[in-house]
Amino acid sequence: MSAIFNEALYRPIFNFLVFIYNLIPGSDFGLAIIVLTLLVRLIFMPLSVKALRSQKLMARLQPKIKELQMKHKDDKAAQAQAVMALYKENKVNPASGCLPLIVQLPVLFALYKAFANGFKPESLGLLYGFISNPDAINSISFGFFDLSKNSPILAVISGAFQFLHSKLSFAKQESDKNLDAGSSLKSSFDMGAMNKQMLYFFPIMIIIIGWKLPAGLVLYWAVTTLFSTFEQLYINKKFPNLPS
Repeated sequence: MSAIFNEALYRPIFNFLVFIYNLIPGSDFGLAIIVLTLLVRLIFMPLSVKALRSQKLMARLQPKIKELQMKHKDDKAAQAQAVMALYKENKVNPASGCLPLIVQLPVLFALYKAFANGFKPESLGLLYGFISNPDAINSISFGFFDLSKNSPILAVISGAFQFLHSKLSFAKQESDKNLDAGSSLKSSFDMGAMNKQMLYFFPIMIIIIGWKLPAGLVLYWAVTTLFSTFEQLYINKKFPNLPS
């Protein structure tokens, strides 16, 4: 399985990364990471939009699902049948929010591995014959930024991007929830409290993890988080009022 992953995903992505690195004036590996990350996210954007739209629909249906669960709490079969009927009525596929993300995961792992191994001389042995071998990857990006070493500043920036993304996501969830008159006060309070905790937990976790990682990996995470933020803005604008 590891060999299939390496040959089918990791090696092609690593070669494309070096190809971009060779094309960029000054051979800036940081810019190569940014370009490749954006290209991959743009390719997968239709799947991501589909997943986000499905998540929004599922969130709007949660109060009704809870009502059905309470109504049929003593009959699991009837409960499952009622929930599936609700999904069918609203044209929602519960799996559609997860499948696009699952499809992307192997590619994201390959990207992560390519950025992590990019500075190792032995990695250049994986280059195809038609890809120019740069002999070594310059770890200095933008003239001063060493991507092979940890960068606390970039870790904090990445955490800030995660905070903005989480705040946008949770704010939209609160807005969607308030539009539904069927949501209970206790449910609203519990969800709001949990969202508030997650709002700060995720960014802090990203900062702690990124504090010791090579800056190249943290740069990738910062770029993909920022892209996700604009992606969330796009889906909110395109689907402002999903049917409840």
